[in-house]
Amino acid sequence: MRLRWSAAAREDLADIAAAIARDNPSRATTYANELLRSADKILDAPRGYPLVVDFAAQGIRRRGHGNYLIFYRVGDEEIVVLRVLHGARDYASLLDVARDIGDN
Repeated sequence: MRLRWSAAAREDLADIAAAIARDNPSRATTYANELLRSADKILDAPRGYPLVVDFAAQGIRRRGHGNYLIFYRVGDEEIVVLRVLHGARDYASLLDVARDIGDN
């Protein structure tokens, strides 16, 4: 099984790094790397993280990392990271499942 990042998740990661870089450029890089490693750990137990209640029917799960949530879906051959969002955001309105799953 492999891990694939959707375009939306890649944009989220870049946005997070850019926001942190405004105050602390060196921390932006290390935090982005931490998020990448945290997502990689999903491969160890893909179904070990909770389903998102409002998106359980679509198989959307989440793993926390600090104040951020890594949203993903487990497929037959790959895990797709859909979004990486701050936990305080209204993530339900930001998860566009059809768009996030279908892109590369």
